[in-house]
Amino acid sequence: MMRFLLLLGGPDHHARWAALSEEQKQTAYADFSAFAKAVAERGELIDGDALQPDTTSRTIREDGSVTDGPFAESVEQLGGYYVIDVPSIDDAVALAKLLPKHFAVEIRPTQGVQIR
Repeated sequence: MMRFLLLLGGPDHHARWAALSEEQKQTAYADFSAFAKAVAERGELIDGDALQPDTTSRTIREDGSVTDGPFAESVEQLGGYYVIDVPSIDDAVALAKLLPKHFAVEIRPTQGVQIR
């Protein structure tokens, strides 16, 4: 099995979410539920959560300084993540296609270094 990090977001993620109609949000919630059910039934969901807006984050720079927010030049924003444990990237892609279509999903394999 391989672990993959699914990063949900895209340009202006939180603003785009706020602009969705209630019907669109309900459709997205149904998609999130379908995804969670599919991975949970297969025993492949490790973790997942929605992220607060980037205005609540802090970045520690190489020189040790701490700044508000993410990298200033970033137009992409993360809205949430899942960690799944599946046989291949093809399986990860198939499951990620169950997520809401309103936002981008980046699928990144982990290196298998688990810190606990």
